[in-house]
Order: sequence, then C-alpha cells, then structure tokens
Amino acid sequence: MMQLRIVHTTVFSYEGKALASYNQARMTPLTAPGQIVVHTRVQVSPTPWSASYRDYFGTEVTTFEVLDPHDTMTITATSTVHTERAPAPLPALSWEDLSDPGISDRWTEYLELPDLVAPPEEVVAQARELAASSSRPAEAARAMCEFVHREVSYIPGTTITTTPAAEAWEQRAGVCQDMAHLALGGLRSMGIPARYVSGYLHPLADAAIGETVAGESHAWIEWWDDGWHAYDPTNDLEPGDRWVVVATGRDYLDVRPLHGIYSGSATSSMRVQVDITRLA
Repeated sequence: MMQLRIVHTTVFSYEGKALASYNQARMTPLTAPGQIVVHTRVQVSPTPWSASYRDYFGTEVTTFEVLDPHDTMTITATSTVHTERAPAPLPALSWEDLSDPGISDRWTEYLELPDLVAPPEEVVAQARELAASSSRPAEAARAMCEFVHREVSYIPGTTITTTPAAEAWEQRAGVCQDMAHLALGGLRSMGIPARYVSGYLHPLADAAIGETVAGESHAWIEWWDDGWHAYDPTNDLEPGDRWVVVATGRDYLDVRPLHGIYSGSATSSMRVQVDITRLA
C-alpha cells in the first residue's frame, strides 16, 4: 500500500510568440481496481479556456485553449493517488476461449496491428513458438514480455514517440514505449487481446516516505484473461503499488500525455519534469 503525490510539469518555450494554442492533456490518473485518486488538478499558464471529458477508452481528457499571445506555456498536473494492488489471479482462459466471438469481437481494437505495434517476422515467429508450447494464453503472454525484456536494451534517446516497434527491434534498443509496443505486437499476433497502458512509476522499490524523487512517464501493457492482467516488460515485473495508471489504448497515440497545435512562432522547445513523493 502506498500514497503517492505526482507533479508532472511541461513547459513550452517559443522563439517569438505563439498566437494561439489548442491542446488535449491525458495527465489525470484513473480511479480503478488497485488505485484511488484522492486529488487531481491540471493547471495551465497563461490562463486558458478548458473543459474535460472521458474518451472512448475511459481516459480523463482535459482540453484547453490559450488564445492570448505568449512566449511560454506551462502545464502542471498534480495528483495524489492511493495504490493497493492485489496479487495477480491465476490464469483463467484457454486458447479455445480466445476464439469465442464474445472475446474476439468485444476486444477487436486490441487485436489490431497498426504501424506502431506491427511486429517484425522474428517476433511473430517467437510468438508462434510460445503459443505452441504454452498451455494457456496467460503463460504465453508472460513469456512474450520476458522475451522482449531479454532481447531489447533500455537505452534512452535511441527512439522517438513515433518509432515503430519493428525499428526498435531492428536496433534491439528503445525505451518503455517501444517494449510495450513490441509486447503488444507479439500478444496480438497470438490472438491475445492486449492494450497499452501509460502512467507513472516510482523508481525506488524502497521509497522513503516524504522524499521527492525525479520520475517520468512510464508505459506497460495489459492482456485480457477474463479481466485485464498487467505486466511491465521494461522491468520484467507485474505492476505493484509503485505503478500509477493514467490512460489505456491501442498504442501510444491513444494515450499521449499532451497533444495539440499552435499558431505563430515556427520554433518551440519543450521541457518535462516529473516529481514523485511517497506520502504513506
């Protein structure tokens, strides 16, 4: 059990002025099994017009427009979240169960292979081997995550947010987003519905109460096994109390923390800082 305060700050700086800016923010954690949001707030400077809604996948979205000319724009999302995750249940579904239209039709969007997720042939071949040697889909799913963790090195700066899984695989390097995409491609090629999860991870397993540490946005996956089962291929772990869920979707494009357009200056830069404090 933990209580975490997360402060996610993004600063955009413009060469010249931005005349207007239109944005969507997916930076508000979800109240869901294993976590309860105690407090959350998204602040924007300069003061915007804003509204909020839940998207198709259930993510809380804050939309905002800054219509005054500005040199910088700062978005600060502050949340306090109580986490208490139960141990993962035992595998429930068989391979025959997955072929039932009640599952394949219900979760069809989590079986698609868009460019970001589409696996290279080597990963598809490995997926086939794992499916053939695993008695249940959950066993194969975990083995696929372990395979990605073993084969791909975590090296920041080797990819960008639009890098396809196949490219990350070719260089055997990437970040959490790439490992999530590769694992999703492997699972979906086996017929296992799987979705992308974005959120935060406290980096210290022995986190001290009251200590603020530098964190970052994180990504992992969930597969369907008569309920969503989470796994973090980057760390080769089942998510526990240090993980905080913000959004789910088919791939990164569905869960981008910030997405928008602006008019005015042709050049801008972005600085991001995530501070995480264990409160209890």
